[in-house]
Amino acid sequence: MALYEHVFIARQEISSSQVENIVADLTKVLEENGGKVLKNEYWGLKTLAYKIKKNRKGHYVLLNLDTPYPALAEMERQVRLNEDILRFMTVSVEELEEGPSIVLRSKADKERRGPRGDRPARKEA
Repeated sequence: MALYEHVFIARQEISSSQVENIVADLTKVLEENGGKVLKNEYWGLKTLAYKIKKNRKGHYVLLNLDTPYPALAEMERQVRLNEDILRFMTVSVEELEEGPSIVLRSKADKERRGPRGDRPARKEA
């Protein structure tokens, strides 16, 4: 079986629990066709670089997959039919990254650093 990284962006109007349901549905499709999801990371609601289908933000999710191509093709077909998914990309990789992805690591680094030098700390609203 081949290794893939699959990232998709879901609409901003849906909740994070609905995003988890989408991931569960995609996992089920893969497992029914002989594949498996090795890692599932929810990156959060992020601002898009440009509007996609009138959306300014989107829920980002990363899936690391170990699956045969027919299972991947079926999962991508399901993604295309899902109206809540704005964009997706699947990339074939030689090996999958262990531990948290670079996105989650950079997010943790920002939280650990605290406020910048002489700038006052932001007030939480």
